[in-house]
Amino acid sequence: MSRPEPAGIDPRGPRFTAAITAVLLLVVAVLGFGGADIAAWILLAIVSAVFAWSAFAGVRRNPFGLVFQRLVRPRLAPPDELEDPRPPTFAQGVGFAVTIIGVILGAAGLTAAVPIAASLAFVAAFLNAAFGYCLGCQLYLLLVRARVIPRT
Repeated sequence: MSRPEPAGIDPRGPRFTAAITAVLLLVVAVLGFGGADIAAWILLAIVSAVFAWSAFAGVRRNPFGLVFQRLVRPRLAPPDELEDPRPPTFAQGVGFAVTIIGVILGAAGLTAAVPIAASLAFVAAFLNAAFGYCLGCQLYLLLVRARVIPRT
């Protein structure tokens, strides 16, 4: 007997979250490439913590997602359809992996890693926010098809 599918999420929530994340990551990249290494490192550590929160607690509990749920979604029409939360949650884990590498390398003295990691994560967040194309979600689907990640 298979487990029931998780309740769906409003697909506009992850896009809203991606927009805020993209802005923060752009600020990290500008600060880092501009020589404000400590400020860039601190902000990347905060963004990384939000990615971790979302990856481990689920996208429904993401702080930016909660803002969407409480302040934005009530002002919108209901979505046409709901989305499986597993791919966006996996995508948050990918974002965490990329940003925590930048945080760790930055703490180890390789300051260029901070804006580079932020730039890589920015591309993914921007694609999701602007075009609804989630790179981490696509990676999740590829891994499910390859049977690396189970379907349930």
